[in-house]
Amino acid sequence: MIQLLFLVLFVEGAVALILIWKVGPLRELAMRGLDQLKTGKGPATVKTLACTMSVILASSVASILKIQNRGAKVGTVTPMDQVLWRTHLLEASLIGYTLFLALVIDRLHHYLRKLVSLKTAVHTSREEVDNLKKEQQSFKEKEKTSLSEIKKLHEEVTSLKERLQKLKSDSEEHEKRAQTAEAHVAALQKQSEELLLEYDRLLEDNQILQTRALAFRN
Repeated sequence: MIQLLFLVLFVEGAVALILIWKVGPLRELAMRGLDQLKTGKGPATVKTLACTMSVILASSVASILKIQNRGAKVGTVTPMDQVLWRTHLLEASLIGYTLFLALVIDRLHHYLRKLVSLKTAVHTSREEVDNLKKEQQSFKEKEKTSLSEIKKLHEEVTSLKERLQKLKSDSEEHEKRAQTAEAHVAALQKQSEELLLEYDRLLEDNQILQTRALAFRN
């Protein structure tokens, strides 16, 4: 029993040291082993062993107290009682250390799992932050591009307004020219009508003169 407890205590100490100090892939192997131990029927088995060892520990402590009380009553302790006392004391110490190391290993495994989860969360958060920075940079570039496009559109609108203003001024000038040409045409038509009237009058005068000349000859 004592040799088995020494072996278990040595194994637990080695596992605890591997969990505390990372030595190559040994920590990962130990973590996987503990994960498998905590799945399925493993927890029930561990609890059963812990309860059994606790009962043995309580029995050893009770035997130690019984031997001490017996020695106190008699006044002396026989060599057999001394051997039994030392055996029970060693057994109780080994069981206590074994249970303590089992608790330490359980807590180390729990906190290391939490640490791994936190590292994963931190890594994911960093990736998200990097992605957000990239998106922010892309948004800034798009914003710059949009501002340049807006500036170009503003310049084009200004140019179009200037061209429209120029076209309006040209249209007004053409309208003025058209009005002047219409007035000139109207004046020419009026002058033409006056000339036609004058021509008709001259024709009548000429006819009258010719009639008078013929009458005079006769």
